[in-house]
Amino acid sequence: MAEAVALCRPEVICAYPISPQTHIVEQLSVLVKSGALSPCEYVNVESEFAAMSVAIGASATGARAYTATASQGLLYMTEAVYNASGLGLPIVMTVANRAIGAPINIWNDHSDSMSVRDSGWIQLYAETNQEALDLHIQAFRIAEELSLPVMVCMDGFVLTHAVERIDVPSQEQVDLFLPKYEPRQVLDPADPVSIGAMVGPEAFTEVRYLAHAKQIQALDLIPEVSAEFAGLFGRDSGGLVRPYRTDDAETIVVALGSVLGTLKDTVDELRAEGERIGVLGITSFRPFPLDDVRDHLRDAKRVVVLERAFAVGIGGIVSANVRMALSGLPMHGYTVIAGLGGRVITRASLRRMITDATADRLPPLSFLDLNTDLVERELHRTRQTRRSGPIAENLLRDVGAIAARIR
Repeated sequence: MAEAVALCRPEVICAYPISPQTHIVEQLSVLVKSGALSPCEYVNVESEFAAMSVAIGASATGARAYTATASQGLLYMTEAVYNASGLGLPIVMTVANRAIGAPINIWNDHSDSMSVRDSGWIQLYAETNQEALDLHIQAFRIAEELSLPVMVCMDGFVLTHAVERIDVPSQEQVDLFLPKYEPRQVLDPADPVSIGAMVGPEAFTEVRYLAHAKQIQALDLIPEVSAEFAGLFGRDSGGLVRPYRTDDAETIVVALGSVLGTLKDTVDELRAEGERIGVLGITSFRPFPLDDVRDHLRDAKRVVVLERAFAVGIGGIVSANVRMALSGLPMHGYTVIAGLGGRVITRASLRRMITDATADRLPPLSFLDLNTDLVERELHRTRQTRRSGPIAENLLRDVGAIAARIR
């Protein structure tokens, strides 16, 4: 990822290390210090909030700016994340998806990026490391065409700490695809203006509407950029959605990120047994491609949305968007929460889930591989005594985890 970002010739990189993105920005700092990435200023900051604030300042003065974050770091910079999109600044940021505490968890799910899904940033989710590399190159192009920030979301550890062969393009190829940055707006002492000033009720609705209009423009631009990328680099990557064996599928599973690979393997196994199963991967979660999702799902009898984040108190996040796309279509819909906090999603578990779905045995909302005995013990404990203690530590003791025994 560091090499991919460097090929895009950023002029300012600012980052605060947080697992699992740390080694991306560390490698970029090496490239800057060695002179391999020049001209570029690498800014060591004291927090994630500062990282995004520096990116905003750099972008506002006409520099191509990049940063990266994860989990609690993304939450810490949330105010500035909203500012970046509200100011229409084409910053690119890697989000190495990781769970949000408490309790502390450094493993993968999509809780972090989903928490800022409505901030005005474009959100692109990578299935593989090759796609993550490709999406970074496309992200700078998309951001600068629209003057809108872009997050490239890649699953922490599952992708960020995986080693695999990928095709790294040449500098000449990237230069052909990504032109020199020409900002749509820039702060210039010779022509001073204010940005981010107070806007009252007389125009705030219009400001927000225009932010939405930019996202709608992205629905046309993202496929165009993906097609141009494929023509130049020789591989299909990016776009809005990525269907797999959906043409005649009666049951289609919708998902984002690296779990798509395991889902495709499971679908291949079930197809070999005569089951008509397909997968729809969503690459662009923001803007959400309502028409494309509807087109690929309209003939299915049932749709299962597999989610790696959870809206406590209601259920699925991606599911709500999918339901909007399918409004008025007669079909069975299911939400399955899976892989929270890095729990492994296996083919065996997915196979059981799909089998239950095709038999219409799934409840509207379910949790893949939920340990119901563990949950029931804690619920019983809280009913028995008011001072039942912290839930997370109680569960760890129940499963025999060493961390829970530390005094």
